Amino acid sequence: MTAIVIIPARYESTRFPGKPLYPLKGIPVIQHVYENSKLADLAGDVIVATDSETIFERVLAFGGKAIMTDRRHPSGTDRIAEVAASMDYDIIVNVQGDEPLIRPEMINDVITLLGDKRAAIGTLVKKIEDPQEIIDPNVVKVVFDTEGFALYFSRAPIPFYRDEWKALDQIPRVAAYGPSGAVYKHIGIYSYRREALLSLAAMEPTELEKIEKLEQLRALANGMKIKVKETFFETYGIDTPEDLERVKKCLSTSL
Repeated sequence: MTAIVIIPARYESTRFPGKPLYPLKGIPVIQHVYENSKLADLAGDVIVATDSETIFERVLAFGGKAIMTDRRHPSGTDRIAEVAASMDYDIIVNVQGDEPLIRPEMINDVITLLGDKRAAIGTLVKKIEDPQEIIDPNVVKVVFDTEGFALYFSRAPIPFYRDEWKALDQIPRVAAYGPSGAVYKHIGIYSYRREALLSLAAMEPTELEKIEKLEQLRALANGMKIKVKETFFETYGIDTPEDLERVKKCLSTSL
């Protein structure tokens, strides 16, 4: 199977406008994402999909590939689907344009997941180490079956350890010092079979998706199987200037 990484990158952001171009260790965030993605040996190519001429020109300036897309797309999934529709790759990998810590191993992992013919989508999960993340609605949790297929994604604590967690505000303390089992968070990198991506982009949002504001619930509600794999790598998206400082510290630590 052939695979390509498509990186959706838009300039406008409510909390951090222009973040893909913000300098990080001397080069723009989008360049970190692009160059890390290029190191994935299972991906045949990497392209940035953007609605911004400024981002488009900056990517070309550092030697990358970019395609201009419709400004009206409501999500990154729709943006990469526009690009994928004109290509004949079997697998499309969606790497967010604001995740400069993405590792090539993570890209290879999600591509490999689609070796299971039952899977329409592949993605990664990581065991939560900071108990505070269990109750953080910005950290998406996931539960999956014995074969590694996602059952549900939620901003709420799942699974809920009924006998141990008596109240939400007690969860971090109990999880840190008690016998609670694993809770996994979702790492937002996806691989799609091309036809699954195009179908997903054409579907109307479902009620669960609207409630949780999680696009992957549209896929589950429509019977698509999402296979997950545990990763031991940490990655952080950049949504605010404060997130940028955290990523800078991570990069400094890894040097």
